[in-house]
Amino acid sequence: MFNIKSRTSFPRIVGGSALALSVIGTLWSAPSFARTINIAETGSTLLYPLFNIWVPAYTHSHPGVRINTQGTGSGTGISEAISGVAQIGASDAYMSNMQVKQNPAILNIPLAISAQTVNYNIPGLNGVHLKLSGPVLAGIYDGQIRYWNAPAITRLNPGVRLPHHLITPIHRTDGSGDTFIFSQYLSFSTPYWNTHTGYGTTISWPAVRGGLGALGNPGMVQSCAQTPYSIAYIGVSFTKEVRRAHLGTALLKNRAGRFLLPTKATVGAAAAQLIAKTPADERISLVFAPGANSYPIINYEYAIVNDHQANPAMASALRAFLSWCVDTQEGNARRFLRQVRFIALPPRISALSRKQIAKIH
Repeated sequence: MFNIKSRTSFPRIVGGSALALSVIGTLWSAPSFARTINIAETGSTLLYPLFNIWVPAYTHSHPGVRINTQGTGSGTGISEAISGVAQIGASDAYMSNMQVKQNPAILNIPLAISAQTVNYNIPGLNGVHLKLSGPVLAGIYDGQIRYWNAPAITRLNPGVRLPHHLITPIHRTDGSGDTFIFSQYLSFSTPYWNTHTGYGTTISWPAVRGGLGALGNPGMVQSCAQTPYSIAYIGVSFTKEVRRAHLGTALLKNRAGRFLLPTKATVGAAAAQLIAKTPADERISLVFAPGANSYPIINYEYAIVNDHQANPAMASALRAFLSWCVDTQEGNARRFLRQVRFIALPPRISALSRKQIAKIH
């Protein structure tokens, strides 16, 4: 950009020189090339808190870029990235084979690794980490296990005085990556659930007496907090909100039979089991991974992006921002990820994501 202090800095016009006039016209119009790029991001409410940390940090050092973020649910993130309404669709779920076949230009790019907790509001017991398993949760969400002191729950929690009170299961009403990974845990651990209900960002929830629906992770926290004896599945980026609401957090049974909480060690252990199996397009479930120390509900957090953008400037801005996101010295640095309890991409996965980002044009 030119620093023009006064008109005397312009070239002198000699004899009505057309060349000089052309140079002056160029100087006057130069600032118009420094236009702002506006990027729209929408989708996952689990990823939304991280974007709200990332965006101010990135745009502070890249003032020519504006990024608008919205937490609308992973289903919306995927659909709006496909339709072109948004340049970045945030999702906890990867696209299905059918979606990829119908939309071959859409990339699924992991940005970080996240996890999910199962939380409950049982008066007097929210300070206790109850042990729960996939089959027990499937029984609760399909109505076969109705009371907190049902034998299937008491067997997992000897010595805990559980109340004889109806359980209120809460599920997401929006297209949700959290629903995707929670229902995968139920499907992968419970053949009955897999056969009758299955998994997806939206599923046909079994009719359960007293069951509730909620919108987004904020709605799940609020509904659980307001409903005694309820249970909900909530993304770890809302751990602070869960604690402020004084909700209980379950120890979940993994494939090896151990009951674990999500920590950097247990989430990392689960991810490590599947790093080598992650394909080039990076669409893979990390749920119910093998390994004694593997927390059972973890996932890649995806940016769903069209590899063909409207213009070179937008493509360049997207490549730069997403590359920043997966850089361990930048967006994938612990100073950002620890605020939402995510962990950084392993080097091999970061390299795969960079290869995908490079396809954006």
